[in-house]
Amino acid sequence: MLRHPTPSTHQCLLLSVLLLVLGWNMAECYLGEGRKIWQQPRLNPITNDQSFLQDTFPPEFLWGSGTAAFQTEGASEKEGKGASIWDHFTHSSLSGNLATGTADVASDSYTHWEEDVEALEYLSVRSYSFSLSWPRLFPDGNARSQPNTAAVQHYTQLIEKLLEKKIEPIVTLHHWDLPQVLQEQYGGWKNDTLVGLFEEYAAFCFHVFGSRVRYWITMHNPYLVAVQGYGTGVHAPGEKGGLSGSLIVAHNLIRAHAKAWHTYNTHFRPAQRGKVSIVLGSHWVEPQKGQATAVNVELCQQSIEAVLGWFASPIFGDGDYPVSLKLKHGALLPMFTADEKLWVQKTADFFALSFGPNNLRLHNLVQYEQTVTPDLRRVLSWIKLEYGNVRVLVAEGGWFSDAGVGREDTVAIYLMKSFINQVLQAIKFDGVQVFGYTAWSLVDGFEWNYGYTVRRGLFYVDFSNPNRTRTPKTSAQYYRHVVCDNGFPRDESSREVKGHFPCDFHWGIADSILQVHFYPFSPQFTDPHLYSWNLTGDGSLHPVPGVKLHTRQAQCTDYLAIRGHIRLFASSGASHYRFALNWSLILPQGDRSNVNTEALRYYRCVLTELKKLDLEAVVILYYPTHRAPNQGLPGPLHASGGWLNYSTVQAFQEYAALCYQELGPWVQYWITINEPNRLVDVYSNGKEKHQAAHNLLLSHAKAWRLYEREHSSQRRALVSLALHADWAEPANPFMDSHMAAAQRLLLFELGRFLDPLLGTGYDRVYPQEKKSHLEAKARVIGLTGSPLPSFTEIEKEELRGALSFIALNHFTTRIMAILNWVSQRYGGDLPIIVTASGIDDQAPFEDILRQHYLRSYLQEALKAHQLDGVNLQGFYVWKLQDRHVPQFGLFTSTQHQSKAKASITVYREFITHSGFPNNNTRQTCRFGDLREPCSVCAWIFNNKAMLVFGGCLLITAVMLAALVIFLFCWYVSVAELP
Repeated sequence: MLRHPTPSTHQCLLLSVLLLVLGWNMAECYLGEGRKIWQQPRLNPITNDQSFLQDTFPPEFLWGSGTAAFQTEGASEKEGKGASIWDHFTHSSLSGNLATGTADVASDSYTHWEEDVEALEYLSVRSYSFSLSWPRLFPDGNARSQPNTAAVQHYTQLIEKLLEKKIEPIVTLHHWDLPQVLQEQYGGWKNDTLVGLFEEYAAFCFHVFGSRVRYWITMHNPYLVAVQGYGTGVHAPGEKGGLSGSLIVAHNLIRAHAKAWHTYNTHFRPAQRGKVSIVLGSHWVEPQKGQATAVNVELCQQSIEAVLGWFASPIFGDGDYPVSLKLKHGALLPMFTADEKLWVQKTADFFALSFGPNNLRLHNLVQYEQTVTPDLRRVLSWIKLEYGNVRVLVAEGGWFSDAGVGREDTVAIYLMKSFINQVLQAIKFDGVQVFGYTAWSLVDGFEWNYGYTVRRGLFYVDFSNPNRTRTPKTSAQYYRHVVCDNGFPRDESSREVKGHFPCDFHWGIADSILQVHFYPFSPQFTDPHLYSWNLTGDGSLHPVPGVKLHTRQAQCTDYLAIRGHIRLFASSGASHYRFALNWSLILPQGDRSNVNTEALRYYRCVLTELKKLDLEAVVILYYPTHRAPNQGLPGPLHASGGWLNYSTVQAFQEYAALCYQELGPWVQYWITINEPNRLVDVYSNGKEKHQAAHNLLLSHAKAWRLYEREHSSQRRALVSLALHADWAEPANPFMDSHMAAAQRLLLFELGRFLDPLLGTGYDRVYPQEKKSHLEAKARVIGLTGSPLPSFTEIEKEELRGALSFIALNHFTTRIMAILNWVSQRYGGDLPIIVTASGIDDQAPFEDILRQHYLRSYLQEALKAHQLDGVNLQGFYVWKLQDRHVPQFGLFTSTQHQSKAKASITVYREFITHSGFPNNNTRQTCRFGDLREPCSVCAWIFNNKAMLVFGGCLLITAVMLAALVIFLFCWYVSVAELP
């Protein structure tokens, strides 16, 4: 038989360089199109509803769990079992630093197998993947000898019990525990004699158990056997044969699998009608920073081919190794003959994939500018592109937990949730034919070279208990929930609702501190002198002595930036503009000894310009900032202790009085302090945080009472404070302590400011839950009493009810949940306004992410209003305009001529229809309640520079035309003179 010639080292090097120079275009000639997955632009998971898919799996999806014989069976010397290479490895010095015990007993599943079946019933799964122990069935490794009757009976009982419980057995022939005698006699998988011995062992299993088994796995993750068993020696049998040893072993494993498949296909499939495959493991890599150049794509492809493609290409591809492996390993790589290629290819009835723990030790496989990511969806999509639309079973999905985690394996839940949802996305979005998922593993066991230092089971095994009791972990509870729901079905709250917000709903835009622009006034209005020109012949102006002219008072038109800014806001169609005053600018010294009247006049002009356009202002008195010095406080106040000093409370009251007096006629909504619950985070210890929160609360209450006492009878504005409101979910929903922690976080964030004002605490001050928690923590360190500052009786009365509406700034998920929580805790009578909500989108104009954000958050807000009766009265988008680079703004920065982004159109649509109408109908409101945006005005504003230039050209053209006509008429009249 002729063999393909083996390329020389020089030829391989030359070909490698050629591929690089040509941009790896030759890769297009090879089988498979897996490279395309890196070349395709990755869909934005948020804007395409793919961050987490709410949907269910196909009706017959095969949910399961699994174990490996050596890891769980134990009974290493019971009922005639022979030694395996892993028994020898763990009992010898070959394991090196492995001081984590042996698997002599492990989970004792050989004895407690019925409890394992009960565990499967608890999970409600439809399949159980387990492996047969080759040395238990044949202690001498020879399937032509007499089998171990006890072992045959054990596996027969297990299979029959599974079928009785309507659980599909998925049986693996070889999960790494090779009979030790075969290692000693032949050198293990280095010797191709094992190809024939494995075929005979497989034939025996097919014959004895095949009538009751529909799914067979020949061997599990041969990559690890070849590389870590015979290459690095990390796994049994602990041989350090290097690359050449790994390549030979892998070659024999592939041939052994193919031989077993052909045996089943020829002799057993006609009667048993089962399916046979091999479990292959993989990782996933992405180019760093998304740089999917041709070279980077090829490096990623080679990384996957070096693990998954090494075995998958011969079996699922063209019967041969990937070209990248041939170029890389040259003559070291064994060759398949032409006949062998035809014989090896297509020897799997489905693709069985192992994905999860980082046990592949990839340091030699991950090239420069690549990142390993746990993206199961991308692996599944790559398989489809590379090997066609094969049916796929995720035969092992899971992760490690440290042994000390115990039964509360929260991280495992998150990873499980992520992996399963990625499988669902691969099915729904990418069309991958995944028909089952096996959560690994069913019970804790011996984790190979990690021993008992890590755990992977859904069920906790008490290894100190002789009975090896099994207890479901929280991950088992979660997996059971997913299996029973067949995925992640949409609940009622996830369905889109149609409807309108109230006619008086605030459609707002929120900004931070409004920047004050003091432009010089025109001298013709501000200079009282009369000038004569060119008296001395030098072209200069000279004031006329003794003459004084009347000057006009300064006007809002003197501030050139105001009208443009207000018109920019008005073009959005919004009705309410939320912005903040600059406390340190208005009162530089922190008191009224130095009042910046010009700054007040500037703000007054802003407010009057808004009123001219029938727009409302929501004005924040104090906007703390981490960027500006002094936390936004006047310098002297910050220097004297800031919010840790009660004098700041008094200073704030004085500042509020000034603003109410000077700006009150034009303001219907005041916010005293923006996000005091975020401001306290800048303080370093708990005592300072509590004191700062205490003084901030008092400052708000005193400012609120001041307005109520001196202004409310005339102006009737509403006063509140705005809180940053993130929703908190329990990290582990199956743990009471996590549920309590999520509730406690909400109380610490919102309750410590709202409870004293709205009177839900037992003493109408701080939440009782918060006080109890802090007192318990204090007792741990030997302190008594509450670390919270106490309010006087007068202060309690000042606080009580000092809130006209609840203002929330929300920038994360679950806005509907936070609105419901606030409404239920504090009653539905008080209005709630979302005074800031936005997202960073760095797209210059087509801000698709922000558009999605607006739709989803307003939909959630409408559900809270319509379905749950939340008294929601406003929604403000953060924010009007970018500062420098594309970020949160609805309009670009002034450097980019303040152009509208695409999200403005979306927001206008919601404003025009006041929500989500049916058939594009509008809300029926009083005339003027819904403000139709002036599209012509917006166009004029956005193109003002062009219009001015065009106007100048037009005027110049008219003047030139007039001059031409004048000259023509003059010429005619002169010509007619006698």
